[in-house]
Amino acid sequence: MRQQSKVQVTVRKIVIGGTKPLICLPLVGEGREEILQEAKLLVALRPDLLEWRIDAYDKVENTADCLAVLQELRQSIVEIPLIFTCRIDLEGGLKKITREKRLQLLCAAIASGNIDIVDIELCNGEEFVKVIKERAAASNVKVILSYHNFKETPSEAFIYSKLVEAQTAGADIAKLAAMPHSYADVLTLLSATNRARNERVQVPLVTMSMGEEGAISRLAGGLFGSDITFAIGLQASAPGQIPIKDLQTGMSLLYQLKWPDN
Repeated sequence: MRQQSKVQVTVRKIVIGGTKPLICLPLVGEGREEILQEAKLLVALRPDLLEWRIDAYDKVENTADCLAVLQELRQSIVEIPLIFTCRIDLEGGLKKITREKRLQLLCAAIASGNIDIVDIELCNGEEFVKVIKERAAASNVKVILSYHNFKETPSEAFIYSKLVEAQTAGADIAKLAAMPHSYADVLTLLSATNRARNERVQVPLVTMSMGEEGAISRLAGGLFGSDITFAIGLQASAPGQIPIKDLQTGMSLLYQLKWPDN
């Protein structure tokens, strides 16, 4: 049996941190029609969660337009939990968006009632995180506090400390992604995940090693304590993601679990 989080998070009857590692598919279309068409195709793949990477959207600076698309997206995906992410450019965001605009957009999305989880980076700072946490709590939206390093894999101690920092800052889910330069780096991330799961971090974890070397972490990370893995539905949102059907096949063997159509 895989390691479960001591504190579990439930969104739309989906348990994060429970007996089953979950699969999330990213929506990274640039235009409204592309996003909504992509959503229909991804729903058919029956993921556990979806993530809208709104930093890919060509009208991300127009909050009213974003909210209108978000409303259509919510209607399209029905009860699949939705993660709303406006990734900062410093950690892999697809556009450079001002701090003020990101905060405005995130708060508006939270208040809309159309998202279930919001992902923000720890590097935004204490005040930014505090505002999002307060708005999210008022709207029953869960918060992922994340850290991404596309250049290297930090030390095990650093990874562990970042996951602890996310929990201490009030994360409902702590997330960390790092780029490996060797398979030893992948082991470093998995070891830090295992340590965090068994020592101080009680909330659900999402950790991944990116790139080709890190692909094994997307398949087997759940054994070490990671509760969500990201797969490819139509397009990848980060290097090293695996197509959902291949991931489901591998995970069904590794975890002795069944996914739809497997």
